Order: sequence, then C-alpha cells, then structure tokens
Amino acid sequence: MIQAFILRFLKRRHFWRYATFSEVAELYASRTMRLFALRLASIFTSIYLYQIGYSLTFIAFFWASFYLLKVVFAWPSARLAAWWGPKHGALLSNIVSASSMLLLIFVSHPTYGIYALIGWCVMQGFSGCLYDLCYLIDFSKVKSMQHAGKEIGFMNIFEKIANGLSPLVGGLIAFWAGPHAVMLISAILFLLSTIPLFQTGEPTTVNRRLQFRGFPWRTTWRSFVAETAVGYDVFVTATAWSLFITVVVFAANKGENDIYAEVGAVTSVAMLASLVASYVYGKLIDRRRGRQLLIVSTILNSMVHAGRPFVTTPLGVVYSNIANEVATTGFSMAFLRGMFDTADLSGRRIEYLLIIEMVVNLGAASSATLLAVLLLFMDDVLSMQLFFAVSAVITLLIATPRFVLYRR
Repeated sequence: MIQAFILRFLKRRHFWRYATFSEVAELYASRTMRLFALRLASIFTSIYLYQIGYSLTFIAFFWASFYLLKVVFAWPSARLAAWWGPKHGALLSNIVSASSMLLLIFVSHPTYGIYALIGWCVMQGFSGCLYDLCYLIDFSKVKSMQHAGKEIGFMNIFEKIANGLSPLVGGLIAFWAGPHAVMLISAILFLLSTIPLFQTGEPTTVNRRLQFRGFPWRTTWRSFVAETAVGYDVFVTATAWSLFITVVVFAANKGENDIYAEVGAVTSVAMLASLVASYVYGKLIDRRRGRQLLIVSTILNSMVHAGRPFVTTPLGVVYSNIANEVATTGFSMAFLRGMFDTADLSGRRIEYLLIIEMVVNLGAASSATLLAVLLLFMDDVLSMQLFFAVSAVITLLIATPRFVLYRR
C-alpha cells in the first residue's frame, strides 16, 4: 500500500527519471518503514536506560562505544554491499535489527541485563552501519541526475513523516503498554520493511571488490571533515537533547511511563515544518542554491544549539525542535546532494561512501565521548549546558566542504 501510493505520487513528478519508477518507489517505501521502526524505539532508548537506573555518564559512554563499533563495522559492511549488492545487504540488516530489538526487552533484567545491552549494541551497530551504506549506494545509483535535489526532497518528506509520527506513536504505546511493547512492534516493522526491496533487481554490479588505488583524495577530503561534524550533530540532536529535556524539562513527571508520551509529543510536533522545508529546499538545490542553503542552515543549526541550555519549558522544547528541524533539513539535503555528486565523480562510489560512513560515526562517537567526560567532572545539568555551547561552535564545520557541484 505504501509503495503503491509513492509510485503514483512519483509518476506525475518524475517523468525525467533514468531509473524505473518502481526502483525509487520501493526504496522510498522500504526506508520509510525502516525509519519508522527505528525511531519508534530509538528515541526512547536513552530515556529507558536512564529510567532503569543507568547514569548519564554511562549512557554517554555507551553511545560512544556504539558509534565506535559502527566505525569498525564499516569495512565489512562495505565489502558485503559490494559483493552481495545493497538490497541483499539491507535484507540482512533488517533481520539483525529485528533480533536486536528483542534483546533490548531484557536490558532491565537484574542479572543478564548488561549482556543483553551489549548484544543489542553490537547487533544494532552492525545492522545500522550496513543499512546506511546500502541505502546510500542504492539511492546514489537510482537517483535522477537532473533533479536529484527534488528527489532528495521527496525522500526527506517521507523520512520526516516517519521520524515525526514514530515518536508520538511510540510514546503513546509506551505510555499505555510500557516500553517493551514498543520494542516488539519495532522488531516486526524491521522485518516488514524488507518486503518492498525485491520487486526489482540489484541496481549495482555484484561480486566486486573494494579498490582504493587512484582514489581522488584531493577532491574529497573536505567532505570527510564536514561529515565528521554532521556525525557530531547527530548525537547532539538525537541523544543529548532527549536526555536534557528528560532531566531538565520533564524531571517532575508523575507516572512511570509519562515521560515517553511527553517526549514523543514534543518531538513529533515539528514534523509539519520539516515537511514544508523539505519540498522548498529540494527546489532550491536544483536551482543551484545548494551552497547558500548549506551555509545558512548550518549557522541556524549552530544558533539552535547555543540556545538549548536556556530551554526549561515544554513550549521552549517545541520552538527549539521546530527551528532545529528547519536547520537540519536544510544542511542535510544540501550536503547529501553534494555528496552524491562527489560519489558519482569519484569513480569509487562504494569506497567514497564507506569513508563517509566511517567519519560520520567517528564524529558521533567523539560527541558522545565529550559529553561523557564533562559528566565525569561536572554536575549533570551544567555538563549538558556546556556541551551544547561547545557543540554550537563545532557544528559550524558542516558548512566547510567544497563540493564540485556547487562550484559549477
């Protein structure tokens, strides 16, 4: 049903495509379902760990380890994607993700909980890395050359719908049935998200090996530095911010599961702004305004981080989330368009995207490590406030890549 809707939606707007309509529709449908499954539980994972007794310092070090594992898994994931093809890689990723969500249910066990958490960390780290690479390779191959900005915009719209609705739905489910129910439903959705992928063949040549000889380092290294800052921002927005509003804004909630519904609601409310922004930004990128969009949105994102230490009310959280969605949507779409163009020009698509995956997770790991170190030596709230202030400066590096596409 989801794929049929997307297919009809695209046919009226994508008459220029080189790839078939079904190829891009199945990718959109599968990614929307996977992101819904992932966000359904992931936004509450840190809150769940905090609620069952883990300290903020432990949680920060846990996420640093998680992202470092993804750096380690990047090489074997790229080899699997090159040998089997991105669709088969995504199939394996979704099966592993479903299994890992079932492990998360046992994290609260007094004896075996830590082993379940380690198992989830390893399995989800491998699965997430493999899927990220497979998705980037697949989309990079099937996108339209002339109107890639609009296609990224449409993909972003479907992603934002999934990202916007899943915290609200997950929060309500956790409120009514507890967080374990969310993890079980997420596991089922991971498996279902694989179904749309195999109605067409692999978009890339399979049974190939990675080759770095002749890799164009001179034209790509700046994008690697900027992508490290993108990864740093991922942890700030997805994890550190959730912890901050849990500890500061919703610290006085009464019921055990109230926090899930409250965080889910304020996270989902920014969805409409991101949907509008995705459509507008896609047109701007195709009209050669990608570089300006990248710079302006990065600055706005930095300003949002600088203002986060002063947020103390649910309304303030809503305003901050809306501003962040507008900013993050802008720089991520502009960056993706430049990144895909660089992957095409490099002649080493999988190798380039492999390094991108490694540095984005290295950036997220460094972000989590910085927060963990601050938490070791300072008060919890003050540590997070200082962390956001430092992040406002570091994330400005997102605007530094010199993509060839934006110099033409």
